[in-house]
Amino acid sequence: MKVIEKILEATAANDASRVVFSFEFFPPKTEDGVDNLFEKMERMVAHNPTFCDITWGAGGSTADLTLEIANRMQNMVCVETMMHLTCTNMPVDQIDHALATIKSNGIQNVLALRGDPPHGQDKFVQVEGGFACALDLVNHIRSKYEDYFGITVAGYPEGHPEVIHDGVASPEAYASELAYLKKKVDAGGEVIVTQLFYDTDIFLKFVNDCRQIGITCPIVPGIMPINNYKGFIRMTGFCKTKIPHEIMAALEPIKDNEEAVRAYGIHLGTEMCKKIMASGIRTLHLYTLNMDKTALAILANLGLIEESRISRSLPWRRPANVHRVKEDVRPIFWANRPKSYISRTIGWDQYPHGRWGDSRNASYGTLSDYQFMRPRSRNKKLNEEWVVPLNNIEDIYEKFMKFCLGNLKSNPWSELDGLQPETRIINEQLGLINSKGYLTINSQPAVNGAKSDSPSVGWGGSGGYVYQKEYLEFFCSPEKLNALVDKCKVFPLVTYMAVNKEGNLISNVMKSEVNAVTWGVFPAKEIIQPTVVDLSSFIVWKDEAFEIWSRGWATLYPEADPSRKLLEEVQSSYYLVSLVDNDYIHGDLFAVFRDI
Repeated sequence: MKVIEKILEATAANDASRVVFSFEFFPPKTEDGVDNLFEKMERMVAHNPTFCDITWGAGGSTADLTLEIANRMQNMVCVETMMHLTCTNMPVDQIDHALATIKSNGIQNVLALRGDPPHGQDKFVQVEGGFACALDLVNHIRSKYEDYFGITVAGYPEGHPEVIHDGVASPEAYASELAYLKKKVDAGGEVIVTQLFYDTDIFLKFVNDCRQIGITCPIVPGIMPINNYKGFIRMTGFCKTKIPHEIMAALEPIKDNEEAVRAYGIHLGTEMCKKIMASGIRTLHLYTLNMDKTALAILANLGLIEESRISRSLPWRRPANVHRVKEDVRPIFWANRPKSYISRTIGWDQYPHGRWGDSRNASYGTLSDYQFMRPRSRNKKLNEEWVVPLNNIEDIYEKFMKFCLGNLKSNPWSELDGLQPETRIINEQLGLINSKGYLTINSQPAVNGAKSDSPSVGWGGSGGYVYQKEYLEFFCSPEKLNALVDKCKVFPLVTYMAVNKEGNLISNVMKSEVNAVTWGVFPAKEIIQPTVVDLSSFIVWKDEAFEIWSRGWATLYPEADPSRKLLEEVQSSYYLVSLVDNDYIHGDLFAVFRDI
């Protein structure tokens, strides 16, 4: 979806308290830095920014990495992504390669910039076969791609740094900058995001001046929170940004106290945003410098987010990819591995019907190395928590039980951090069945008409009610499975599917049946059924689930380690089991495990 459409949609209601916000990130220099960035990005995107953007390095120095990060942002982090694109050292064929790449990845938004001079140079130089300015780039995007891309352009409240001399742009230079900005908008720029500033009066004057010359599109203020003194001085010096006297007076006594500087940065950013919002502007763009805490603290101070309350439009985060925006249903099996699910269904053409249509038609992608790759930090946590001597099967039971009780923060079968809020509702029951050898990797409690804004099970926003059938998924030995199947005979509303690594299936459901296990009822909408259980998907999922025993856990041990051998024995002999209690009102799925 285009950023302009999202901004207009969010601000269309006559609600002065509705303010939309967005974040900017830049490509880190190391692989560890990239992993760290995505962890912070996940935390920030959970608060539902309207979009996030990723910068393009000076002279295209981070071109490949920017393209890769933009793709992951749009399709794995599932946030509307805007990619910066500059003219510096970029012939037209390279610009077209970048645009074609992001289009193929379902990205619709570009911030068109001339770009800074390459490293070591003082002035911008037009590369042979390239463009001289952002206006050329905007014209090219519109002429070649017509209306596909949403184009954002940069605005400079104090004038472009190149026209600022002795701390100020001349009236003539400032007027020329405004006229050029209008040309960029008239050529196809739909949104303006401004250069950083610290004098809000200058920004508000800039907005008024733009309106006076006929610029009517949204003008989004770029806010750069102060995180540390040296970085602040360096950035404002580079951009020739005016620093009000009172800001320097506040910073000077505390400049060597990084914590105090950060606290002041949060206070200043909050006050700047309050003044901007009071003027009627309802958009904020935060230059995060890849740091999450300061930006989130400012938004919390403004009442725009609640750290303890994360709203979900669906039980899972819908990809921002333009080809998947109508996706409305998923099988539950990948609930804790959403990125793996997306990567395995990237080529589907069944949307928006997903798995709710004919489940036999869709083809999942085969397993790849991606399904078993983890960010370094998560891999480190798995090593710390799960790589311990396993002397017997009960040691494995204990690991699963500890995770369900919240004593471990990582799990080889989960891409998520720790227990999810709804899991905590049933974590003691989960701990008990894990101690019996039913090793759970997925679950949801029964819900009968909870408010849709419930912090633990809610989704879809306020005003509706949500429902869930109780669900459990686990590994167990053939002996324990036989006992469970026998017990299910006295629970006629419980459906089960069980399969081992070799594909031997035991089930009381038909292959063509699709069971909605989550649904919601909202005003003026059809019933939404976003999570299902079906046998076809389960059979595909089992390959991934079993492979995690070896590639997700056992390989963390040395090759000849007895613990590794034990895990591989479990992988080859156990069954993967899915249980649904279809009586979401009076049922008790855990009763099936009593007396076993």
